Amino acid sequence: MRKVFAYQRFFPARFFAVPVLLTTLGFSALMFSIASDVIPSAFAQGSNSSQPADAAKSQGGKAADSQKEAQKSGAQNPDDQNPAETLKVNVNVVGLFFNVKDKHGALIPNQTKDDFEVFEDGKPQTIKYFAAESNLPLTLGILIDSSGSQMRVLDMEKEVGGAFLRQILTDKDEAYVMDFNIDAELIQDYTRDVRRLQAALNKVKINSGVTMPTLPGAGGGPVPTAPGSQKGTVLYDAVYLSAHDMLAKEVGRKAMVLLTDGQDEGSQLKIKDAMEAAQKADSIVYVLLCADRGGYFSAGMGYSGESDMRKLTEATGGRVINVGNKFDKLKEAFDQIAAELRSQYNIGYTPTNSVQDGSYRKLEIKNKQGYKIQTRAGYYASKRGESQ
Repeated sequence: MRKVFAYQRFFPARFFAVPVLLTTLGFSALMFSIASDVIPSAFAQGSNSSQPADAAKSQGGKAADSQKEAQKSGAQNPDDQNPAETLKVNVNVVGLFFNVKDKHGALIPNQTKDDFEVFEDGKPQTIKYFAAESNLPLTLGILIDSSGSQMRVLDMEKEVGGAFLRQILTDKDEAYVMDFNIDAELIQDYTRDVRRLQAALNKVKINSGVTMPTLPGAGGGPVPTAPGSQKGTVLYDAVYLSAHDMLAKEVGRKAMVLLTDGQDEGSQLKIKDAMEAAQKADSIVYVLLCADRGGYFSAGMGYSGESDMRKLTEATGGRVINVGNKFDKLKEAFDQIAAELRSQYNIGYTPTNSVQDGSYRKLEIKNKQGYKIQTRAGYYASKRGESQ
């Protein structure tokens, strides 16, 4: 399936929440809402809305899988759960997925709820649930830069990206593939079939919208698009669309992996728009910085893509891994991401500030043993009945 995103869809439709039926068994909750077009993912944002029932049953029952796994985890921690009961309530819950690392970056397992403190806007919060969620279903987006600057690294990205998908996806996970150059395009919609995902990666071709003239003894080809010229790498638009049009409709663990040099040229949106969309979708963003800087220098251009990518990843709980144009570094980076996604903890709390005014709330998780926490920087307390 190939789908070029329509840019007029950047502005989401208004939505309204309806009463939800919540089953409280451990920390398990399944929320529903109705939306006229785009349905933001609100459970992990501290909002009262999530997907409608039919969407929750779609994608091979991922929401149901999430609930079953949550119930299973809750059953293993009887001290952290309440007796099973059914209530009709409106709930404002913030859920945080995070990794714990030592000073060398090694993942730390076997932590408990008592090892952590949670703060919202600097104020301590009461942890309502805690679990290691490494087996919860994962929704994953692969975004691959196919602009002219990636010509020398694109084949490497396709090969290693396919190997990563074979490694990370289980029979309850799903993924999609987008590419971006002068446009952002959905190459493969949600699927669990790794062969289809690999086939989608193999379809990606370089397109910068600019072609060098063929000279005697030299082959022509696309080059990086210079600043101020026409669209060349709509990176920010692609991140926004991936978050808003794809991941915001999903529940549970969500991540996108960008294979790019981080250089945006020609997006209609700004980095802050992409960052906000990713945060509202509760998506972790990883950036594998595949920067063939020689391509820029040979075109007489400078390279400055890393700074914005660090802002994006730090805001969402991911990170930038600089791999250059080295095959081994790219493979190692994918291995690190796979390990992190399978070693996440999950904490949930009901904010002491219950006002849903659309404001941004800063989040912080502290480990009492001094370990480093890798998680998103905050969330938006969505206004009820208003667009995100």
